[in-house]
Amino acid sequence: MTDQAPNRARVIPLRPPAGRQAPEPPAPREPLWRDLVGDVLRRERQSQERTLKDVADEARISMPYLSEVERGRKEASSEVLAAAAHALGLSLADLLARAQGELVRLDGRPARHRRTTTTSSYDGLCLVA
Repeated sequence: MTDQAPNRARVIPLRPPAGRQAPEPPAPREPLWRDLVGDVLRRERQSQERTLKDVADEARISMPYLSEVERGRKEASSEVLAAAAHALGLSLADLLARAQGELVRLDGRPARHRRTTTTSSYDGLCLVA
């Protein structure tokens, strides 16, 4: 019988071997709209100290579905978003404006083009499903 060293985890070097370039870090990913909207819904619900069940019941949507929307796992329809927003005392426009504000804040880059005049009295955000 031979004496064998105990199994040891393989050590992975922190630097690439000489002559090889380290891979480029991935470019920062733009946030997804469903993540932004879900974050706004969750923050508003929590600031009101309300439960998922309470808001889901008032919005007439299932609690698991509302949870998935808040976590950005589901792309909710405008009807579902409006129902959840109204259950929280917000309009759909309020919800979308807050999500847009988050997007602008997270982006951090100056806008390339800002509309200064409009031919319409409505200067909001439009989503197409």
